[in-house]
Amino acid sequence: MSTSCTQVSKKQGHALPAGLLPIPVGEGPTPERMEKSVFAQEHSIAGAPLRVLGTVQALLNARDITQDAANAAERWYRDWVFAYVGHIEYPANHTPNTTTRHDDVSWQITRAHAAGRLADVRHALGACAEVRLKLMLVDEMSFMQIGRIIFPHLSDARARLKVSAQCAMLLEQLEGFYAAMRRSAKARTIAHKAGNPAEQVGK
Repeated sequence: MSTSCTQVSKKQGHALPAGLLPIPVGEGPTPERMEKSVFAQEHSIAGAPLRVLGTVQALLNARDITQDAANAAERWYRDWVFAYVGHIEYPANHTPNTTTRHDDVSWQITRAHAAGRLADVRHALGACAEVRLKLMLVDEMSFMQIGRIIFPHLSDARARLKVSAQCAMLLEQLEGFYAAMRRSAKARTIAHKAGNPAEQVGK
């Protein structure tokens, strides 16, 4: 999730026609989909796919969440796509891991690790948090659409406000969870090195 993107939609008079977008033929949204949604394209990735300009970017544009929280949403989404679809979208600054095997078994193990990270988030933040993340990031629903599902007894306006606030808080919590994971991993690495003098001497 990044603020460096361009909105592309037939809803906007100044938007580029779909045929002029730098996307391989057959891989972009259909003309019908372009009519119904507002899309965004990242500047940092050459030939990046179009994505619906969704709730996370809206929260970021409104400064209701930080960039770190938006990045956490992107991390969760990448894990979900890899675990359930088997497709990886690497970030622009990704460095390939040349030590990883690329056979079918290793691929499935890596997907299982992604599913495990999703389970860790669900365990830490709860099933309700996972439902909201899926509605936001996977199903690409608007706040109003999510509100109609979660708060069907409220008016669209009230439901939208409640969902927007909940999602903003959820993404900040998600970022905090990932930050805690990074600190824990760093602490384990330091402890491992401290307990292995030979490794220290080798360096």
